[in-house]
Amino acid sequence: MSNFFMLRLTKKTGLYQMILIFLPLLILGCSADRPSQQNTKNKFSTVLDNPISLSEFNLTANDGSKFNVAALKDNWSLLFFGYTHCPDVCPLTLHQLSQARKSLSESIDELPNIIMISVDPDRDTTDILHSYVNSFNQPVIGATGLATEIDKLTGQLGIFYKTNKEEGENYSVSHSAAVVMINKNAQFHAVFSAPHSTEHFISDLPTIMANN
Repeated sequence: MSNFFMLRLTKKTGLYQMILIFLPLLILGCSADRPSQQNTKNKFSTVLDNPISLSEFNLTANDGSKFNVAALKDNWSLLFFGYTHCPDVCPLTLHQLSQARKSLSESIDELPNIIMISVDPDRDTTDILHSYVNSFNQPVIGATGLATEIDKLTGQLGIFYKTNKEEGENYSVSHSAAVVMINKNAQFHAVFSAPHSTEHFISDLPTIMANN
């Protein structure tokens, strides 16, 4: 077992469950990953039997407001971790989430928030994020902040990322492509593993939200 996952196993109660879910889902790089297992309850997502409450973190949303645990309460949220210079999986995933949200607006009243957390805080300022997330056809929230604060959130959700600054000015960021679902109590509730599609989100989101 890698040092990354050994470290995870020493954390708080409940992370054993999270590691078993995320171990096959983590990927490296801006490319689609393939889940090694299907969820038994839903076709394209894994739902935690016991949702995990998030510990505090402090980021800034693209509109300048605070983005923390309180900001995630009272709404379902779909979190994707990416960066604005990402050439493929980031814009594609956000497009798929936006298309799914638009389609679901015709059949359900309560729609989840779509949120992109930047894993490239050195380049992704709030202004850059604001322009980026406003390029999609549904509301998307962007959030960024200090790397230490981003790490507080990624560490709780089993999200991996690595900045490849040895590549020079136009460096890439290797990162997980999972979409994490947070419930109204700001708890880690479910995860969609890549490869994603609009149809996958349309299929499972109503069931997850209706059953909780």
